Amino acid sequence: MPIYLDHNASSPVRAEVADRVARAMREHAGNASSVHYFGQQAKSAIDDARSAVARLIGAEPSEIVFTSGGTEADNMAVRGAADGLASRTRHRIVTTAIEHEAVLNTVKALGTRGSPITILPVSSSGVVDWAGLPTLVGDDAALVSVMLANNETGVLQPVRAIADSAHARGALVHTDAVQAVGKIPVDVRALGVDLLSLSGHKFGAPQGVGALWIRRGTSLLAYATGGRQERGRRAGTENVAAIEGLGVAAALALAGLSTDAPRIMALRDRLESALLASVPGTVVNGATERRVPNTTNLSFDRVEGESLVIALDLEGIAVSTGSACSSGTLEPSHVLRAMGLAAARVQSAIRVSLGPATTDAEIDRVLEVLPKVVGRLRAVAGSRG
Repeated sequence: MPIYLDHNASSPVRAEVADRVARAMREHAGNASSVHYFGQQAKSAIDDARSAVARLIGAEPSEIVFTSGGTEADNMAVRGAADGLASRTRHRIVTTAIEHEAVLNTVKALGTRGSPITILPVSSSGVVDWAGLPTLVGDDAALVSVMLANNETGVLQPVRAIADSAHARGALVHTDAVQAVGKIPVDVRALGVDLLSLSGHKFGAPQGVGALWIRRGTSLLAYATGGRQERGRRAGTENVAAIEGLGVAAALALAGLSTDAPRIMALRDRLESALLASVPGTVVNGATERRVPNTTNLSFDRVEGESLVIALDLEGIAVSTGSACSSGTLEPSHVLRAMGLAAARVQSAIRVSLGPATTDAEIDRVLEVLPKVVGRLRAVAGSRG
């Protein structure tokens, strides 16, 4: 059987979620904005899902806005906050060099229309230098956006410390928590942020559904205008079936946090330590102490990452070279480059991301195959040299 180790790109839909989505598509024909029985039935299903998502992140249901996924949630947060707070004295947008492109490219786009932007650097371990934030973020800052867990390395950022520092400057704080929610405990109050993005397909919900948490009282202009859906925050008829699926996935993720995370971490650590011991010239990219439990980013000396991904795929093992949203491009990882890693190390990197269904036998298979593939690719590279 093929082995899927690319959960950071998209995690397979949980069986319970698929069943709920299929049932919803059969049974919930109404528009949730309609006042008749069928509409109210759909609205009730959405409300239940909203409560489940809120419980997963320690929020109130009324603060949850459903979106089409993480990218839309990030755009809602960044553009909505920038437009809502734009003034002569408060219009700067601050982010980091390792953000997902949904945030980074949105900030850059706002920069081209005149918004001043600041992009914070990171250390070689992939952690934002938050201690220097007060000197880099002035009193003109409208929004500071810092991801909770990096999608390529899994490294966790000091979001609470950054939020406290940014709030002292009067800025709103957004965190892209797409790669953290469902993998580690996430509590919006403990993080101290104003806005948080999540995406369902990272923890077993269908692709194409996510949410933005908006702290009560936060000034945010509507990203999409039209009807009054989602309390006027996001116009458009809700995708009832997908939202129901998100609710089920959220409940399952919350219930499994205490058992899934330690087991997945043990598998990840076993894979990582065995490869470091058995394959010379292997190195882990990013801090290893504070990261999500399912992710490792590895570089293999004298091996091209893309070639390794293809060779492993031929062996029935799916991994990636980084963000799925950047796949197909010839550009090296902007995350690893921002960490200051050597070009050869960046080009030789792959990301392995596990999930709740990953087994010991699958890790055994990877440990059997991957060293042989690396050796074969190095032999080919040596013969060409």
